[in-house]
Amino acid sequence: MDLDAFARAHQDEWDELARLGRKRRLEGSEPDRLIERYQAGAADLSAIRTSAGQSIQGDRLSLALSRARLRFTGASSNVLQQLPRFFLAQLPAALYRIRWLTLAVTVATIVIAVLWGYWAYRDPAVLATFGDEEFRRQFVEEDFVAYYSENPPSSFTGQVWTNNAWLAAQCIAFGVLGVFVPYLLYNNALNIGMSGGLMFAYDRGDIFFLYILPHGQLELYSIFVAGAAGLRIFWAWIAPGPRTRLESLATESRAIFTVVVGLILALLVSGVVEGFVTGSALPFWIKIPIGTIALVAFLVYQWVVGRRAYRAGQTGDLDEFEAGARRLTAG
Repeated sequence: MDLDAFARAHQDEWDELARLGRKRRLEGSEPDRLIERYQAGAADLSAIRTSAGQSIQGDRLSLALSRARLRFTGASSNVLQQLPRFFLAQLPAALYRIRWLTLAVTVATIVIAVLWGYWAYRDPAVLATFGDEEFRRQFVEEDFVAYYSENPPSSFTGQVWTNNAWLAAQCIAFGVLGVFVPYLLYNNALNIGMSGGLMFAYDRGDIFFLYILPHGQLELYSIFVAGAAGLRIFWAWIAPGPRTRLESLATESRAIFTVVVGLILALLVSGVVEGFVTGSALPFWIKIPIGTIALVAFLVYQWVVGRRAYRAGQTGDLDEFEAGARRLTAG
């Protein structure tokens, strides 16, 4: 290709593309002309780079194409403009899509915890694995309750929030491996069951529930949601459907990672309840409803707001312009 001759032959079209791309307001047939010039310019740029590689003419045309593309795709909105769409559409839709898997994880965890708890309650040999007699009595009579008040509420809140948020993020980040999430959820159920079985064995079952329920309802459900999200990512490349495995994994990962933001906020709420309510002097008939209200609010957000967003076409994934091109096709 004679690059100079090619440039001279198309210079008028490129100039018009640049002129329309710089205009603050397009009128009449100018938007259609801009799209036509953009399509022709993209083909010209492809021909230049294929035959001549990097060149001044190609760089100038590329700049004109970039300006033109912004005219009919629009620039990315700022963060404040994106927040309502994220919290009212993308996040609840992502949570809604994993609702049934979340319930499955919840039921499985409860069953495992109850079985371990009953075994520990009925079998002294299992309780012995928790520690010697003195250690167990110290735990049920002092340590279990003291844990919620031995540190200032603000620092305790930060501690449990950081720990739980990190746990949830790991479930999602390493969910693609397929084994980390079941392992983590199983150990979580085991620890809850063993602690409950130990408390019941020493006639402290009421104390166990009175101190777990205020914050634990939302906290545990958030962990179940994180586990479901991680399993969903794992299943995306195991059973990709009509998409390639890479496409399925990328799409699901982008959508599910929005759940991390929601869980960080949910776990912050549960951390505040644990730090300022669970160990406080408030009566338990006030403490437990506070935790229940927090859980119900999250469930409404996931099931009601999420259902509305999902039916409106949201999946939790980024918009096509934000996510970039999925695949280049000719035609």
